[in-house]
Amino acid sequence: MLSHADNMKLCQTGRDTPLGEALRRFWVPVLLSEQLPEPDGPPRRIELMGETFVAFRNTDGIVGILDEQCCHRSASLMLGRVEECGIRCIFHGWKFAVDGTILDTPNVSDPRFKEQFRAKSYPVREAGGFIWMYAGEKEHEPPFADWP
Repeated sequence: MLSHADNMKLCQTGRDTPLGEALRRFWVPVLLSEQLPEPDGPPRRIELMGETFVAFRNTDGIVGILDEQCCHRSASLMLGRVEECGIRCIFHGWKFAVDGTILDTPNVSDPRFKEQFRAKSYPVREAGGFIWMYAGEKEHEPPFADWP
């Protein structure tokens, strides 16, 4: 029988836990493709391994997954509007692309300003009717399996 401490090592999936680090080394199915049916539709909140993310399908039909909290003022991007190839934060109007780059900062006139920030984005694949996400470190990213 496992001790309480050993059991906790095997059950906790946070970022700095042994099981959490192991699970982040694999591609994980996070949504059914039908849960993001149309481009520029409403975003979906994902809770995975103690973290929250927002998934959206942009105007071109490409799926993006970002940290739920906006990198500017930590507002929830779940409340954002998906429009014109990005997701716009309703708090301050910044618009993010699927790769986390900032497309628009309507409250800042300097065009170089948006190059200083980037939302945390994650690799995404769509295959077999699922949306898959890789949440680990870039240097450990495995190749994506060729699912039928």
